[in-house]
Amino acid sequence: MNRLAGEKSPYLLQHADNPVDWFPWSAEAFARARRLDKPIFLSIGYSTCHWCHVMERESFSDAEVAALMNAAFVSIKIDREERPDLDGHFMEVCQRLTGSGGWPLTIVMTPDARPFFAATYVPRAAAFGRMGMVELIPRIVQLWTDEREEVLASADSVAAALAHGEDAGLPGFVPTEAALAEAAGSLADLYDSRSGGFGGAPKFPMPSVFPLLFRLWQRTGDDRALNMAEETLRAMRNGGIFDQVGGGFHHYSTDGEWHVPHFEKMLYDQAQLALSYTEAARATGKPFYGQVAREVIGYVLRDLLLPGGGFASAEDADSEGEEGRFYLWTEGEIQTALGTAAAAFAGRYDLRVPRELPGAVLRRDPSDTASSGAEEETLRQVRDKRPRPLRDDKALADWNGLMIAALARSGSVLGEERFVAAARAAADFVLERLRSEDGRLLHRYRDGEAAIPGFADDHAFLAWGLLELYEATFEEHFLDGSLALTDTMIGHFWDGADGGFFQTADDSTGTVARRKSFTDGVLPSANSVGLLLLLRLGRLTGRLAYQELAERLVRRFPPDASRNALAFSYFLRAVDFFAGPTWEIVVVGDPAAGDTQSMLRALRDRAPANAVILLRPADEAAAAHIVSMAPFTKPHGSLGGRPTAYICRDFRCSRPVTGIDDALALLAGDDTRPGDLVH
Repeated sequence: MNRLAGEKSPYLLQHADNPVDWFPWSAEAFARARRLDKPIFLSIGYSTCHWCHVMERESFSDAEVAALMNAAFVSIKIDREERPDLDGHFMEVCQRLTGSGGWPLTIVMTPDARPFFAATYVPRAAAFGRMGMVELIPRIVQLWTDEREEVLASADSVAAALAHGEDAGLPGFVPTEAALAEAAGSLADLYDSRSGGFGGAPKFPMPSVFPLLFRLWQRTGDDRALNMAEETLRAMRNGGIFDQVGGGFHHYSTDGEWHVPHFEKMLYDQAQLALSYTEAARATGKPFYGQVAREVIGYVLRDLLLPGGGFASAEDADSEGEEGRFYLWTEGEIQTALGTAAAAFAGRYDLRVPRELPGAVLRRDPSDTASSGAEEETLRQVRDKRPRPLRDDKALADWNGLMIAALARSGSVLGEERFVAAARAAADFVLERLRSEDGRLLHRYRDGEAAIPGFADDHAFLAWGLLELYEATFEEHFLDGSLALTDTMIGHFWDGADGGFFQTADDSTGTVARRKSFTDGVLPSANSVGLLLLLRLGRLTGRLAYQELAERLVRRFPPDASRNALAFSYFLRAVDFFAGPTWEIVVVGDPAAGDTQSMLRALRDRAPANAVILLRPADEAAAAHIVSMAPFTKPHGSLGGRPTAYICRDFRCSRPVTGIDDALALLAGDDTRPGDLVH
């Protein structure tokens, strides 16, 4: 066993018995490289990455390759999910040096962490037009020995490019109606009108785009945005990227038709797609989308739930040494499992076997809106007897924050109290197990140990989850928690000179460089989520400081963000809130009373997407805490002892009303009588 044997990361532990003399990222590794005057071989991946497994089997488990590595390098292994700061930095290096990136990520750098070589998967020997490890390592040794000055000059140029390019193109974005209209056109240009989704193979769900599409449709009435969202959501649910038997989505499709997936399942995909289908259900009123959200969450609660209420990070693509083996079917297996029902099942599903796979990936017609039934459940029970893919059981604060947001929002919209209860339990899990003594978050929990100082994503995503829990339950401690995490972000991650949130805190150690991310990929950036947080919490509490920071932050994004809407989709959803109109709703009443809860439910169900809702207890003593958080509510009282709604739109407030129908009419903008609006 090498030095990785003492780590908690499942990915690092997968390499603990390699003959490579691996180090975790540590001062010890760099000191050794300096002492021996050796370059550092850095390998970054994650536990459910198929090609990471391939490289581990081919090269890192191979005695010849390991001997070459041990002689030439000090070798460091990083779990990208544990250290997104390091992964982000070195991925930018790879993209600058090679024009692309991915995992496994391979970097060779000087003992002072200046990269001079980058690649992704490297085969053992030359193949696929790539130099292999057995050829590459001697070549790097020769360069390091005989051409050191050129190597160091190359490393210096990479470092200079990184330093120069950190904030390239910033500031400049101006939030206008025209910019949002331009975003709609940008997405339409990339849209695949035949199969749904954006771009070609490999095709990712890109779940941050769906909230933006629904907002663009609601803002402009342009059916293109609605059609892009609905066609894509239906195609994904019915394609091979969705697990038709067990629920949940695979990470991406290797083709452009959502047919053959890369089979790993990531918690963050489930969270964001559950939110996407929930918003589709709310926007369109179609039950199909709500059912898909239930199927996704059902998978998460069944297969990713950890003891104590948190959620595991992912399930692997591989089982029994093959990618996707757990999920594939032959017609004979289906016939044996379903008997007389097999023919009807085969009539609904495409059972053709892709050329590159040993079995069929179940998919159905894109127009099918039926729920899964008894046949799918029977197949799931049969499949559960197969050897399962590895589950990466570490809990990450940021991904759990996303899942809390999804559970709270879906539970509220779909009337599923069990989802809200699961969100509560997960919030308790993170707040109890992933907190340092000063109240800040830690990033990773596994096997009884919480470690790694939290990143901006951890604080932003969990603050989002707690805010959704507040609006699902109106329990004040969730709003308290969201505000506290947001204030921690501002205090420790905000760039006071130039604006924006750094990924790492002001007192972080063991990282290469503090960097800021503004683009939304498979995950939204902390800056995009932080922007919408500042806007929503500012409206809820009346804190002008949040609004001022939001105004600074929005202008830290590139001026051409709306022309690249897919890469800035969650940011542009926040811009939609920034541009307005927005609604601020305060309900005053007894939180335990049925009539108060009825008014809250009615307003929550009918509120526009850009509305925030606050509950102020009618009793002055009980209201003290919420008034301290939102001082503008101090004069608000109930009329005649009945639940009372105060509704404001774009900083103009209507007269208070006590009836649900009157409140809904105000919300819809039907009350236009003179004298009713006051500033």
